[in-house]
Formats: sequence, structure tokens, C-alpha cells
Amino acid sequence: MKLLEEKIRQDGKIFEGNILKVDSFVNHQIDVKFMNEIGKEFKRLYEGEEITKILTIEASGIGIACIVAQYFDVPVVFAKKAKTVNIAGDVYTSQVESFTHKRVYDIIVSKEFLHADDKVLIIDDFLAQGSALCGLIKLIRDAKATVVGAGIVIEKAYQAGGKLVRDMGVRVESLARIQSMSPNGDIEFID
Repeated sequence: MKLLEEKIRQDGKIFEGNILKVDSFVNHQIDVKFMNEIGKEFKRLYEGEEITKILTIEASGIGIACIVAQYFDVPVVFAKKAKTVNIAGDVYTSQVESFTHKRVYDIIVSKEFLHADDKVLIIDDFLAQGSALCGLIKLIRDAKATVVGAGIVIEKAYQAGGKLVRDMGVRVESLARIQSMSPNGDIEFID
């Protein structure tokens, strides 16, 4: 998506450790008008697929998932990173390792919100090593639901996550696929 690539080049910041910050429009401050274009593109890419739920992980994916869900007219379920007192009953759990936070989380979805007849589209902001995406796929499969695919805003294609998930047989549609980044701000995208 050329519009997204231009926005990343214009507003993205590269930090030590191969960190791309897009927090001015994706995952801290959200440019809603721009995210609507993201939602339309995911709708176009998954047009014709039966989708009953959008699944994401807290926190950065929630805003994007909500906008995308409007185009599919389905609810958003988000995996929580900690069990709270207001999650009653049985839950599906999985572990994910956060590249940016340098820690492992147990992610949780209440069994009340994910069922065997669901057809689930995963939406997330980034795909790098694939841990979050694999954790979400596990939750869906544990529920005996169907993984329709994954919609990723930005994929670091030079890292292993995209290949890992595609090799699992999951359709991954990434709107911007980064081939390489350098600390001086150069970003190359895969067309």
C-alpha cells in the first residue's frame, strides 16, 4: 500500500535495535482518517471471505482492529495480557514474547467470545518474529474456530515471523513489507 509506505517514510522513526516507531499515526496516537484507509484495504483484500470476528492483542492492535471491524460489521475480540477479576469462567491461553517489551506474556481470551463456528480474521500493527501472531492463531485453533487470515499493517519481512506463519498455512496480508531499515532512516519496501 503506497500510501502507507509514504506515511512510514514521512513520519516513522528508526531507533537502535531495529525498532520502527510509528506511534504518531498507528499505535500511540492514531490518525483515524488514515486508519480508515487501512480498514478499507483490509476489506478489499479479504472481500468474499466469511468473517465473524476480528481478533487482536492488547494494546496496539485494538484501535486498528476496531476500524477494520466496521468494514466487516463484526465484533472485535482482543486477547488480554493478564487475567483480571472481570474475566469470569474458562479462558483460552497462549504465551507470546514481546520483541519491544523484552518479556513473555500469557495472553487470554474468554471462551465466551471465541467459538468453534467462528471464522476469525486477525488484525495487528506489526509482524516481526511472529510470536504474537502464533499466540493468537493458537487461541483460535484451541477454540476449534477457523483462522481466515491475518491482516498486518507493517511486516518486517527481513525477520522470520512472516515465513513462520505462512508456513503454518495461514494467509498473511501485510500492507507494508519492509525489506530493510538502517539507523540513518533509509527504509526499503518489498513491492
